Amino acid sequence: MTLRYQAPAADWERESLPIGSGALGASVFGTLATERLTLNEKTLWTGGPGAAGYDHGNWTQPRPGVLASVQRRLDTEGKLTPEAVAAELGQPKHGFGAYQVLGDLELAVPGAPSSPDGSYRRTLDLASALAAVTYTHQGVAYTREFFASYPGKVIVGRFSANQPGKIGFTLRYTSPRTDFTATASGDRLTVKGALQDNGMRFETQIRVRTDGGRVSAGANGTLTVTGANSAWFVLAAGTDYADTYPRYRGADPHGAVTSAVDAAAARSYDALRTDHVNDHGALFGRVSLDIGQQLPDLPTNQLLTQYTGGTGAADRALEALFFQYGRYLLIASSRAGSLPANLQGVWNNVTNPPWSADYHVNINLQMNYWLAEVTNLAETTAPYDRYVEAMRAPGRVSAREIFGSAGWVVQNETNPFGFTGVHNWATSFWFPEAAAWLTQQLYDHYRFNGSTDYLRSTAYPVMKEAAEFWLANLRTDPRDGKLVVTPSYSPEHGDFTVGAAMSQQIVHDLFTSTLEAARTLGDAPDFRTRLETALGSLDPGLRIGSWGQLQEWKTDVDSRTDDHRHVSHLFGLHPGRQIVAGSTWAEAAKVSLTARGDGGTGWSKAWKINFWARLKDGNHAHKMLSEQLKSSTLPNLWDTHPPFQIDGNFGATSGVAEMLVQSQHGPIEILPALPASWPNGRVTGLRARGGVTLDISWSGGRASRITLRASRTTDLTLRSTLLPGGERVFRATAGQTYEFTP
Repeated sequence: MTLRYQAPAADWERESLPIGSGALGASVFGTLATERLTLNEKTLWTGGPGAAGYDHGNWTQPRPGVLASVQRRLDTEGKLTPEAVAAELGQPKHGFGAYQVLGDLELAVPGAPSSPDGSYRRTLDLASALAAVTYTHQGVAYTREFFASYPGKVIVGRFSANQPGKIGFTLRYTSPRTDFTATASGDRLTVKGALQDNGMRFETQIRVRTDGGRVSAGANGTLTVTGANSAWFVLAAGTDYADTYPRYRGADPHGAVTSAVDAAAARSYDALRTDHVNDHGALFGRVSLDIGQQLPDLPTNQLLTQYTGGTGAADRALEALFFQYGRYLLIASSRAGSLPANLQGVWNNVTNPPWSADYHVNINLQMNYWLAEVTNLAETTAPYDRYVEAMRAPGRVSAREIFGSAGWVVQNETNPFGFTGVHNWATSFWFPEAAAWLTQQLYDHYRFNGSTDYLRSTAYPVMKEAAEFWLANLRTDPRDGKLVVTPSYSPEHGDFTVGAAMSQQIVHDLFTSTLEAARTLGDAPDFRTRLETALGSLDPGLRIGSWGQLQEWKTDVDSRTDDHRHVSHLFGLHPGRQIVAGSTWAEAAKVSLTARGDGGTGWSKAWKINFWARLKDGNHAHKMLSEQLKSSTLPNLWDTHPPFQIDGNFGATSGVAEMLVQSQHGPIEILPALPASWPNGRVTGLRARGGVTLDISWSGGRASRITLRASRTTDLTLRSTLLPGGERVFRATAGQTYEFTP
């Protein structure tokens, strides 16, 4: 479970190694003469309140009747170009902003070699979340170790050697911006500033501790260590961001940053390290995967280069590593108290990242959390829950001002400042179904853990208000009298129409889940009746076209040669639960998926792993995993769109889990899509809906032992070739373990 390399990183995107604690992140280069860490604090954003013209994406002037006009044109003309609709309903972004790099920490090491020799090793241990650099120079063995501590709220780095008095460096902070001051005093470097764009205040403090030697502060904002046996630093950072509408500002970060850095500096390095390793391991260590892998004595970049997607133990080693890397990245970029993982998790090296490193909600944010429940990382969803809840207040305003309705809405992409309206990039500005899709993870969290308290207090209020929006905004299609979404757009593809498949499937998913939740909680009968009536009249978004395909649009216009990266009309297969493997709809979905081909960007290949797994075609799911590794994965194993986009990592890990266990339809299915290339293996700690933790062993492609641990008392259905008749229905008791063997 270790990434390792024989040379320092020369490129941030392709080669640096990420560490993170949710709110804080760093990318380690391992360069010898000047070590470099690119730093991130996830709330450091331009845009929002304080930025010129910020409007949350709501129309800056009233547009009475314009939405109804577009709907009438669609009824008459059947379709409209994205550009035509954007001209009516869109507007330029004002003050949207972008995620910012915090800066770089540079540590100049006098006497270090300019280039590495055969002793150099750079590693990232996924199990302990420790990044390290080791090398030997002039007979002295040097070690550098870095980690981001969630318990300590700090980034920590230590330089040591196997001979006394050999450690020295000069530490400085640099940034592509000029909006800061850096001052050093004693063993502390303080960086303070305010973004020129929106006035957001930020602060970073670094303290250096030594064993032997001394620390001195420079007038130019540096800290220098000389003659130490070892030296270590702690770094804390923060901003005055708060996730409260409409100001999105809180306390000056100075107090919290000072408290965190001083508390960490008052402890020993070993104590900080132990707390960090235990905290991370308590999450990461819940799941193990053995697919017969054998890691060869190769650096990870060479392991990736030599990967064939075949059946060799080295290929399986990379696949198992990639699976666990997704779990590592989610732990590192999504912990309680931080914003959720964005398009790049928490890692960014510029002031103008691709797509602003924002929160795209036409799949990307949702995909970031597909792995959380099934791979036993439910705690990482706390930032997601809080973020979605915080969108309701601005989302209500957008619903009222743009749609004239109750409920809440968010469109194609958003930021930490409640941007819930529109912009004018024609193919990605309109997607009001996003709010409904965002609620899916909240309800799934309930389905996994079964807490009605969570359902009542967190998930259901968000779901109900999203459902209210669609109860108010569905329209009757004059062609067949069904309730439809209009205007409707299948993400980033084709024309605007009425009732595109994905739009209908998302609303169907929302209404189905909300109705289930309302019945569970005993909510008002009149609301349940309204949902039942709407669901009965709703176009489900499922149609089979002239060449046997599942239609993307309500009219049969799909092309056999279309290989677009979005396969949005298969939402009902994954992540939805509308389509069941083996059904007529599933066969039509397979026709569509086959026609789209096995190409695409990194994240779209990851989605296809999940699609094929849900279709119970393990060999094709594995093929998509291999395609992602061969052509959409960087040497540091980050997914690339291109460029780097982390949802592909998360989606791939989800896809591997879907190959091993599924429970979306209620019954727990064991090894539903096991590929032939993994004939023997064992997985421990996966989760299934119904409050179940599973260990599964298999041999010759068939399950040989299943261990099931129940966290609540409930009726369960277990399906496996291991069981007589292929199925076992029983009542599980909370706290009990159940073993199934031949």
